[in-house]
Amino acid sequence: MLRKAVFEGLVYDEWDQPVQTGWVGEDPFYIVDDDGFKRHIPAEDVDRQVWRFMQEQIEGNEGLISAQAAEMLGEADIFTKAAIENQLKNLDSQFDQLEQIGIPEESRAYLGMMGFRIVISLHGDVLEVIQPGRVDDWGDE
Repeated sequence: MLRKAVFEGLVYDEWDQPVQTGWVGEDPFYIVDDDGFKRHIPAEDVDRQVWRFMQEQIEGNEGLISAQAAEMLGEADIFTKAAIENQLKNLDSQFDQLEQIGIPEESRAYLGMMGFRIVISLHGDVLEVIQPGRVDDWGDE
């Protein structure tokens, strides 16, 4: 089965231009236009950087996140909370599966409409993950 560019359609270059996605053999690449030169960056490299960033945001908050997720699902029992928390603690294994199936197109479109985007350099370094609605400075004005 071919791997997918997990965050296809959500990746932008340093100049706020959408990055294309392409394939070289069976491997997906993000393609950055560097003044006419098409730089091919392995999608897995970028996707793993974003995944690590997301993991860091979750680490230490699994209990709170799982309780809120279970409540949002209308299943606020201890078993649902424990199942969600277990999934959050095993995110490394989740990435391999996500890389095979990808994020559904509708979900990527929704994330894009909400303003979620990933900014990468010409070399594939993730410069920024923009998450609308996220508050970084609690109470600071």
